[in-house]
Amino acid sequence: MFKLLYRKIVKKPNVKQIKDELCEVVSEMEALDVPDDCKHSNKDKQMSIGRKKFNMDPKKGIEYLVENRLLRHDPQDVAHFLYKGEGLNKTAIGDYLGEKNDFNEDVLKAFVALHDFTNLILVQALRQFLWSFRLPGEAQKIDRMMETFAQRYCQLNPDIFTNTDTCYVLSFAIIMLNTSLHNPSVKDKPTVDQFISMNRGINNGGDLPRGLLESLYESIRTEPFKIPQDDGNDLMHTFFNPDKEGWLWKQGGRYKSWKRRWFILNDNCLYYFEYTTDKEPRGIIPLENISVREIHDRSKPHCFELFATGGADIIKACKTDSEGKVVEGKHTVYRMSAATEEDQQEWIKRLTQSISHNPFYDILVQRKKKALSKS
Repeated sequence: MFKLLYRKIVKKPNVKQIKDELCEVVSEMEALDVPDDCKHSNKDKQMSIGRKKFNMDPKKGIEYLVENRLLRHDPQDVAHFLYKGEGLNKTAIGDYLGEKNDFNEDVLKAFVALHDFTNLILVQALRQFLWSFRLPGEAQKIDRMMETFAQRYCQLNPDIFTNTDTCYVLSFAIIMLNTSLHNPSVKDKPTVDQFISMNRGINNGGDLPRGLLESLYESIRTEPFKIPQDDGNDLMHTFFNPDKEGWLWKQGGRYKSWKRRWFILNDNCLYYFEYTTDKEPRGIIPLENISVREIHDRSKPHCFELFATGGADIIKACKTDSEGKVVEGKHTVYRMSAATEEDQQEWIKRLTQSISHNPFYDILVQRKKKALSKS
């Protein structure tokens, strides 16, 4: 998992390519100051700029397109733009659709309404839906998006499930089944009987037909979900629009020496580089099933550390060794030192906000309880 995550970063365009991309945006913006007879060609340039802005910051990208009258401030119009998806980063689409405010939620409903799930089995509908964007990491965003999906599916297929909660819970179970069956880091693959047992009682307190669950299991076993791959703009979105970045001293794992590293926090991951100009991170720490705490250290001031939770002893992360090979980290904790107390507290705050504790499982437990309580 973490080697794949690392490859996602290192195979993206290098810093020079990114700088060239940014220069292109600037030059295009400067070129817009031309006479009225060139307005038609300017619209194409403005649309290109708007897409790039969206990929770096979805909210600002939509605002730019609306200001330049390339989109109307209307949920239907924005939804069509996202659904068409030309030149748009699918991670950015997912982030925008998951935002909690009235306008974005209306866009999400309009976006889901553009999908036709009529007469599709649930797995087929999920394949179509999850290909149109990438699910964000935040639990609240996932909840809103899957809730809207379940409502749309049940609206178009009213005779399959007794309520939307059943569809919602089963959808999550299918997504987790896909991960368990096809993630190489999962050693114990669930059987069809385990999958059926997992979904007992979710249909208004009753069980779904065994044949239905068996067909869903077999569909995922033979053909995993295709996850849309992001293009180079994903790197720009991550590294040019971070939640927080800055220099920290990091203590080594095997040797407790301190080294100064440039850290970037975004997308529920903490990246660190040797220099700000490096094109590849030296390490990646996914913020899953870990916590952060303030710590006192005699050798360094303003310290805090990341430590494993949920019964794990080792923080699963990856880094490059002295020969440039990607290896899994062996840290039980990651200890860092900030320059000031204010910076220390800000890092602790931002990290706490970004840490994820398996949102799929958290949401599923809550919804399953809700479904069972109705029985």
